[in-house]
Amino acid sequence: MQLTQFADLGLRVVMRLAVDESDSRPSSRDIARQLSISYSHVTKVITRLSELGVVDARRGRGGGLAITELGRTASVGWITRRLEGEGEVVECEGANPCPLRSACRLRSALGVAREAFFASLDTVTAEELTAQPSRGVLLSLPEVGTPQKHSGASSAAR
Repeated sequence: MQLTQFADLGLRVVMRLAVDESDSRPSSRDIARQLSISYSHVTKVITRLSELGVVDARRGRGGGLAITELGRTASVGWITRRLEGEGEVVECEGANPCPLRSACRLRSALGVAREAFFASLDTVTAEELTAQPSRGVLLSLPEVGTPQKHSGASSAAR
């Protein structure tokens, strides 16, 4: 099974915010830059995470993003279900319906597998995902406004 890009980005945003220990609240633009994600995608994900109560998003001066207690303690399975939606793994109906749909066992087998996938994620929280070594990587993301160090042949050629 593969997560949608929306769910993947949502989990990355939750992980990034879960390690933030500063008093300042990063903006959506900051998070987009740090995680190398499109700003428009990040804003959609943050809107949904805010609706779920996982992220506190405030606008204007003194605004920004912060993870909520729910965001820290909710299972990754719970968050993922809400970001993914409850759709089927396979599409049996639609414009070109599957001719096996009236007697097929694949659809139900895949549904059971999907639930097992989510159940395995129900045992993990965002805080657990951000333990070492992930924590070190998340904390080493470049601060916004900090010049990036460029490495490689370009500096050697000067």
